[in-house]
Amino acid sequence: MPLAVCATPIGNLDDVTLRVLAELREADVVLGEDTRRTRILLDRHGIEARLVSYHRHNEAGRTKEALERLGRGERVALVSDAGLPGVNDPGARLIAAAVGAGLPVTVLPGASAVETSLVASGLVGERYQFVGYLPRRAGELRELAAELARWPHPVVAFESPRRLPASLGVLAEVLAERPAAVCRELTKRFEEVVHGTVA
Repeated sequence: MPLAVCATPIGNLDDVTLRVLAELREADVVLGEDTRRTRILLDRHGIEARLVSYHRHNEAGRTKEALERLGRGERVALVSDAGLPGVNDPGARLIAAAVGAGLPVTVLPGASAVETSLVASGLVGERYQFVGYLPRRAGELRELAAELARWPHPVVAFESPRRLPASLGVLAEVLAERPAAVCRELTKRFEEVVHGTVA
């Protein structure tokens, strides 16, 4: 059986594909970033599954265990708290290890905070760049802003609500008039998208 990399909802629990639900029902084990959050999703859809934690702090050991399970022919599903494992979430190590070991990997697509925010921003185009979480240090953020100033296409980045005002202030030093949007609570009841310039 291949390692099944399963996209999970980024907010609204109904934004999960039928294929992902079927895989989670059939899995011998579901590896989840935070098993409490994964349990909420499983309970919402009436799925009983064996959950095992798989996060940044235990990736090394859990990757070895997961490869052994896959090698025995067990059905292993990998999920993160929201979105697709491996994209700014734990999972890249396991996926690479499975590929490196010659084990099959299948990706069950679904909700994406990156693409959802890009479309909601109204700044969509044929090309965009995703830079993950913004650097915490102002100097590193200024370097990134200088790099992005040379990129004429939309850029998607993640930032915590607490750091957002300071980060926007640093970015505005270089990208003040660049069109921007801040998206929060996407797909949830209080979804909000604010449009303007970086400044």
